[in-house]
Amino acid sequence: MSALNRLVNRIIDRVNVNLREPGFDVGPYVRGVIPWAKFSRFYAFYGLTFHHPLHFHFEHSSIAGSYFLGKCIVDHSVLYKSDIRGDELKARGDVFHHSGLEIPLHDDEVIRIKDSFLVKNLVHNHSHDPENPEEFLIQNIVSLHYANIHGSPVEGSFLGPFSTVDLTTLHDCVIGTFAYVQAGELAHHFVPDGRIWIRYGDVFDFCYQFPEEVLKRYVYLNPGEAPKGIFMDFVERRKPDFEKVFDMVECKPAVAAAHGAALSRYAVVRGQTRVSENVLVAQRAYLEDAWLGVGSNAQENCYIIRSSLQGKNITAHGGKVINARLGEGVFVGFNAFLHGTPECHLGIGKGSIIMPHTIIDLKEPLEVPPDHLVWGYIQDAKDLAEHSLPLAVMSTCEGEFRRGAMRFEGSGSRFVSGFQHRLEHILEANGAYFDGSKKKGHAQKGQHIAFNIIQPYPEGPMKGLYPTIDICP
Repeated sequence: MSALNRLVNRIIDRVNVNLREPGFDVGPYVRGVIPWAKFSRFYAFYGLTFHHPLHFHFEHSSIAGSYFLGKCIVDHSVLYKSDIRGDELKARGDVFHHSGLEIPLHDDEVIRIKDSFLVKNLVHNHSHDPENPEEFLIQNIVSLHYANIHGSPVEGSFLGPFSTVDLTTLHDCVIGTFAYVQAGELAHHFVPDGRIWIRYGDVFDFCYQFPEEVLKRYVYLNPGEAPKGIFMDFVERRKPDFEKVFDMVECKPAVAAAHGAALSRYAVVRGQTRVSENVLVAQRAYLEDAWLGVGSNAQENCYIIRSSLQGKNITAHGGKVINARLGEGVFVGFNAFLHGTPECHLGIGKGSIIMPHTIIDLKEPLEVPPDHLVWGYIQDAKDLAEHSLPLAVMSTCEGEFRRGAMRFEGSGSRFVSGFQHRLEHILEANGAYFDGSKKKGHAQKGQHIAFNIIQPYPEGPMKGLYPTIDICP
């Protein structure tokens, strides 16, 4: 048995120990998902900038095709084509605010991944766990294709494909396929496939459940196989374009980025694409005939195709926008799928919020009015009426409110204002308001970045593993 095979078995055993209470076995979801040969085919790479503290430590791990930025430590883990982006980690001397408490940091925060199996994941933001603010811990987990771990320390858990854990600390939980959870902290919890759940203490609780028959069309998972469905077909068709980008040691950008913008050399850019001022385009983003207005962004695993973003638009990790026109300040949440066609074009009005994991897959042209909250599964105007609400109306909700499969309880005004405050923070952090000298963000700090590559053992009993590597300033 190879060292890589033994490592995978060790990870399975450790995760299963944590999930013994629900009796969930991760083994069938790990074995056979990725052919062993692929772990030795792809290089890993890390970014160097003046703005981010440097320390990378990799020990007894396979990190094939993965990207690292900021301080990252990986022990006894398998990371396949994952993005570990630590550009928002807290720094020594920062004060972390939590529930009225002020917690000073003694050291720079580090992302620490141990005894875990991550496939095409995105890890970003910083730990929101007040008990250990200097460490963003991911330990004893299996997390499958295109899951997002955003500001969420995770321990002893399973994350299904296209799931998102957002600002939530997990202990011994199972998060289903295409589920989204933002709930502060969960322990020994099972979140079903297609559940969209946002809870903030006793202040508000938003919950929507995708119908099973709808979810199975877009993404489903059989043990021992890669996920299947419309989502996977969509990304697989465009995989050759990414392979060309990653095969080149050096490549010139396909389009010129305007002043204050950052366009990753590991993004795909095709057709008549325009990148305006203060735009951020992250690695593994895909742009085709796309117009990104001033201060917009396309984050990891985003696809903007034959679409225009008018300005200050946020397309969160995994968001997909096809044949659409987005007004200024529109937010498209994690792993949302907005799919218009040339005959059925999609328009979204200024200031609207498209909730994480929303599916809009049109069979007729559709216009979403300005300043609306949109969720769920939408194909036409009738569906939109059942799965949207003006933000002004949402702000008046107090107590319990139901619309179709969506249930809300609590303060609508706190829900809306909390969302809008967070979106303003994201724009600021990404550099949307850069004025040429002040208010720098990720777009400006990412303009001058060097990428170094590292390779695994190409053959022998250690094939696919990387030697222990410690990279310091």
